[in-house]
Amino acid sequence: MTTKINIYCLFEVDGNFCGVYSSLKAAHREALKICNKGAREVLLEVNGRYQKATFAHARTLFQGTTDTKIRYVAGRHGARIVKTKLKE
Repeated sequence: MTTKINIYCLFEVDGNFCGVYSSLKAAHREALKICNKGAREVLLEVNGRYQKATFAHARTLFQGTTDTKIRYVAGRHGARIVKTKLKE
């Protein structure tokens, strides 16, 4: 039997790796911390469309998908969360 675990990898806008999380809530919170260094509102960008960066929106975008990327942007600050599966 194989164990399948969803993991969320967090990267800064310049590609620096920040961490791996088993919880989307924790990854979302850290992405907001990275982006909240300026005065601009943090937005989610998926496929060229922008929306408010709430946990509910992030959860909806990731729901039922694998190998999905969401970008958080706020002016020149940004982060990216990648959802993938860890197989044992």
